[in-house]
Amino acid sequence: MKEIRKIIAEYDSIDHSQEKVALASVVNVEASSYRRIGARMLVRSSGLWTGGISGGCLEGDALKRSQKAIFKNAASNVVYDTMEDDKNQIGVGLGCNGRIEVLFTPIDPADANNEIEQLRKIIDAKEKNLILKIIDSRDETLLGKSMLVDDNTATSQFANIPAEDLAFFIAETKKRKSPSIFNITANNEEIKILVEFIRPETKLIIVGDNYDVLALLEIAQVLGWKSTVLGKVKKMSKAIYSLCENVLDYDAASNIEINEYTAVVLMSHDYSRDLKMLPIFLSKQPVYLGILGPKKRTEKMQNELESIDLKNYNYFFSPTGLEIGAESPEEIALSISAEIIAKMRDKQGGFLKEKQGKIHD
Repeated sequence: MKEIRKIIAEYDSIDHSQEKVALASVVNVEASSYRRIGARMLVRSSGLWTGGISGGCLEGDALKRSQKAIFKNAASNVVYDTMEDDKNQIGVGLGCNGRIEVLFTPIDPADANNEIEQLRKIIDAKEKNLILKIIDSRDETLLGKSMLVDDNTATSQFANIPAEDLAFFIAETKKRKSPSIFNITANNEEIKILVEFIRPETKLIIVGDNYDVLALLEIAQVLGWKSTVLGKVKKMSKAIYSLCENVLDYDAASNIEINEYTAVVLMSHDYSRDLKMLPIFLSKQPVYLGILGPKKRTEKMQNELESIDLKNYNYFFSPTGLEIGAESPEEIALSISAEIIAKMRDKQGGFLKEKQGKIHD
């Protein structure tokens, strides 16, 4: 979501009477790729761009193709195949080694429903969103067509695709919680459609007001997470206020809204405080709930929480963080944030060199 925010900010800064733009989007990936489906790059007719679709090996060619889409005022798609050992192939030798399909779509600022405006509607969403996008079709008028999914999408028309098929595509993508690609024939036209699954911004709740909170807030800001800090308000530094959306007193814990993209870290360094907060946040069922401190500390809490068995909560992590030998507040914050990402992506957080198969499923 952070990249989407940057693209929207860049789009809004442009004088569209003087300059045109196109959006380059990764819409399919086979084998290895630095970026995944949903990576975007906004290209201006002047040659400036924001965002990215690879680690740098494709952006130069993508710039030219985006400008071509602007000039022709027509969408196009291209497959960058970097799997073969061909020195003339774009991306070979630069670490891609996969097939990356990219869609180039000119953006009409007069169209209140263009893809940038669709993205604008979801940047502050608290729940997941889906965008339907035609990524391949012989009908040039359909290529690049997109629509933000809402509660009425399954009963509406999109690119002449029957409503019952749309409903199936949407349901399958929600079930998988990841982008899905479907091939369908509608009105004798073969169409490939991407149903993009877009997670909302991660929400981080930090319970504590000591100096080490700042390190976790700084990493959260880099990651584009929205943070709230609970603690003694008068004790909070100006730096903490500058890095989070909300600063609340401990008493506000029961009123905080939490969804499936919310992570909570208890790091008050106060045993009684954490013991009081733990049942409150366990009942809210965040995707991740971590508590700073050694196992013996948590075991002591377990003995006092007679009606709660912490082993029954698969989102509870104690001690919080991945084992990387972290020592400083910054290293500990890195360890915690990495574990949060691993939990949200349903990964174990081990060494990639020990993983069997591809990096990405």
